[in-house]
Amino acid sequence: MAKSKFTDEQKLQAVMMYLNSTKSYREVAKELGMDYRKINQWVKRYEYNGVEAFVRPCTSYTQQFKLDVLNFMIENGTSLLETAAIFNIASPTSIFNWRNQLEEQGLVAFQLETKERSSMNKKINEKNKDSVTEVSVEELQAELQQLRMEVKYLKKLNALVQHKTSSPIKTKHK
Repeated sequence: MAKSKFTDEQKLQAVMMYLNSTKSYREVAKELGMDYRKINQWVKRYEYNGVEAFVRPCTSYTQQFKLDVLNFMIENGTSLLETAAIFNIASPTSIFNWRNQLEEQGLVAFQLETKERSSMNKKINEKNKDSVTEVSVEELQAELQQLRMEVKYLKKLNALVQHKTSSPIKTKHK
């Protein structure tokens, strides 16, 4: 896990400084010598999760959790920042990466960690070289379920993209 530039106490102090004053994100950021977007992100996380937003457990997110987060974001039209705050994910970039991985690689991207994936691919290739592999009904059903979830996600994503391109209402960015 990468070391944060700011301690949990510094993050909380910045959030409290913003919440307990009439200053803007930019004004608080200027006083503290940091990017205002960080303060915005921390405030959002604090609003949804309180002080727990800054407790960083070493965690590896499950495939199901990643899919739930992406589905929530699509169904509710929330931004990366808002979704990260709701699910207490430290970096909205993680969600961005999950979305890209799913679009490019499908569900297999979430099945194994990157280090494990390459060694697993070698094992799978060795099995395929030997002879016909026996696949259990349970394995086939699990794969079918994963493919169905992937199709469902991609359909929702496609509908959302089409809705955004056809929508005449434009939102104003802050």
